[in-house]
Amino acid sequence: MTVGALKVEILVPGASSLKDKRRAVKSLKDRLRRRFNVSVAEVDHQDRWQRAAIGIAAVGTDGAFVSRVLDEVLGFIRRDADVELAGHEVEVF
Repeated sequence: MTVGALKVEILVPGASSLKDKRRAVKSLKDRLRRRFNVSVAEVDHQDRWQRAAIGIAAVGTDGAFVSRVLDEVLGFIRRDADVELAGHEVEVF
């Protein structure tokens, strides 16, 4: 069994309140779950209205597959119009 974890720091420049940020983050999390079949949670910066940290986990039998899924997730986030990628960390074990 191989587990991959991706932590992304994102900016939500269009958010003018926590409600705006939560709407954008929830939308992103829902789309990631549907498209990539990964687990997703907001893991930090819950009280900041233009910044969020999201943790994404993928599990599989092959390390190359898990790495590929997390790379595709990262590319999807980079292309998202509602958020900007500020940084990321990947671990596969």
